[in-house]
Amino acid sequence: MKLELREITKQFPGVLANDRVSISVDRGEVLGLLGENGAGKSTLMNILSGLYRPDSGQVLIDGVQVHFKDPAEAIAAGIGMIHQHFMLVPVFDVVEAIALGAETSHGPLGTFDKSAARARIDVLAKEYGLHVDLDARIEDLPVGVRQRVEILKALYRKSDILVLDEPSAVLTPQETEELFQIIRSLAKAGTSIIFITHKLHEVLEVADRITVLRRGQVAGNTTPKATNDEHLAEMMVGRDVQLTVARGKSKPARNVLHVANLSVRDERGRLAVDGVDLDVRAGEIVAIAGVQGNGQTELVEALTGLRTVEAGSASLDGEPLDLGSPRKIADAGVAHIPEDRNRDGMIKGMTIAENLMMNAYHRAPFSKNGRLDLQAISANASRAIDDFDVRTPSAQAFIGTLSGGNQQKVIVAREFSRDVKLVIAAQPTRGLDVGSIEYIHKKIVERRDAGAAVLIVSTELDEVMALGDRIAVMYQGRLMGILEGAEATRERIGLLMGGVS
Repeated sequence: MKLELREITKQFPGVLANDRVSISVDRGEVLGLLGENGAGKSTLMNILSGLYRPDSGQVLIDGVQVHFKDPAEAIAAGIGMIHQHFMLVPVFDVVEAIALGAETSHGPLGTFDKSAARARIDVLAKEYGLHVDLDARIEDLPVGVRQRVEILKALYRKSDILVLDEPSAVLTPQETEELFQIIRSLAKAGTSIIFITHKLHEVLEVADRITVLRRGQVAGNTTPKATNDEHLAEMMVGRDVQLTVARGKSKPARNVLHVANLSVRDERGRLAVDGVDLDVRAGEIVAIAGVQGNGQTELVEALTGLRTVEAGSASLDGEPLDLGSPRKIADAGVAHIPEDRNRDGMIKGMTIAENLMMNAYHRAPFSKNGRLDLQAISANASRAIDDFDVRTPSAQAFIGTLSGGNQQKVIVAREFSRDVKLVIAAQPTRGLDVGSIEYIHKKIVERRDAGAAVLIVSTELDEVMALGDRIAVMYQGRLMGILEGAEATRERIGLLMGGVS
């Protein structure tokens, strides 16, 4: 099938999400849809899948205009969506998860004909090389295999157009390469594929054509042969961007952070961090890699006082850290850039100036004898806004009115505008445009070079390899190994991410 979206416009209160966007994908073609978070990719795909209706514009399949009232009509028209977060029932087996909502029935009572569904799924799996144990339960499958189940689920519904939304976000490099092979085989069989991503090297590897979105508009169309990383980044941001992190060789000194046999449970009471030992030295960046959900979040929350520790301990410069108190940890000289800036990093209904002193409002110069010094707060805000290039009309603007990149700059400014011994940064560039990523990376390296110990957690392998002087890999709550940054390769890290020591 050939798909066309012509002049699609969609507006929400205060936001023009799609502004006369036109894209097309031919039968058997892979279209890479590239853009940063907020560029309009998800809105466009929600229109295509029947979740939203456009304010204006047309959706055409094989030249015929279609109107989708709901996702069921989009599925019936041959459109399959494979979301970044899988839509599978954990306690179902593979056949049940794939057939759910599209069951074939038999007998007078219309009972589910599981054997017929299984036979059809088996044919599809063999035809497209999607090898899956059909009797396995979803919750027991690795994420890479779950993604194959999602693809089979779409093919089972006779989807001729597949939309994959950030499909590599939860995969190891090896699983990502397997996914690319599957995409190529699907396209060769005639399936039209839209591959949505913000990762430049992926779209160059797998796409036949590339469309770049920026701020709700099409910034340009190209092909992998006619472009490169730098050109795509410029199209995404609108200016030249330095993609490599400029940093000299690390000069590690004394041991600053020492973590011993740390164990932490998650919200469901399961052991998420299992006996972790880790050291981070002054003047070095230790980057923790791993697929999301392998204990990285719980490790950071424990080290910053946001989660109760089951067992183990941590010390800073030889002094025990009170892991039950975020304030004591911050006062001891630990800077924290949280994974979720909206939940843990800022208060949207407060001003930029107020957010910039939230971790030190109880100390001089911001307060004296229990009263806030508004002049000191204002002076600190002006200095931080200038030093960290925060784009805002005023320090008195609410932080919630800023872009994601500028909100992150405020958080980084607050944490880096004081003397700290240790920086803990979780997903420090998540959801940011390429230009903001470049800036945040520069500031992190500056802290390292100033003598701080830096611990970074990131699911972005490119970020881990660009910043890490040493790279530790977590899998199912344990550290699988620590590699020297200069010796680390995507393949070695990927194996460790998959649990292969």
